[in-house]
Amino acid sequence: QVQLVESGGGWVQPGGSLRLSCVYSGSFFSLNAMGWHRQVPGNQRELVAAIISTGSFTTYADSVKGRFTISIDNAKKTMYIQMNSLKPEDTAVYYCNVNVTSYYFTGSAYWGQGTQVTVSS
Repeated sequence: QVQLVESGGGWVQPGGSLRLSCVYSGSFFSLNAMGWHRQVPGNQRELVAAIISTGSFTTYADSVKGRFTISIDNAKKTMYIQMNSLKPEDTAVYYCNVNVTSYYFTGSAYWGQGTQVTVSS
């Protein structure tokens, strides 16, 4: 089992910045990748950014490229996403996601509880 705790959401004006954090804990063989997704009511959850556990590879949705930066600090067991130049269309609930390999060598995905990000004037 893996537990994820997100923090850092809130309200910000357009053009502002926020940093979300996701702390992971639990017992598993290996951490494979982590990511941030977001969801607006009535829409499907979409991938915002993802990173492999070493931090050596990242990917971003086209809508956030150049504005958002994902990173991971394995010593702190924490993943971050720095969100700059926020737009009203970035308003959503943001979810942390992790993919791990268990000690039984099975793959599993876990989700955080979500944190609200609201961008408005």
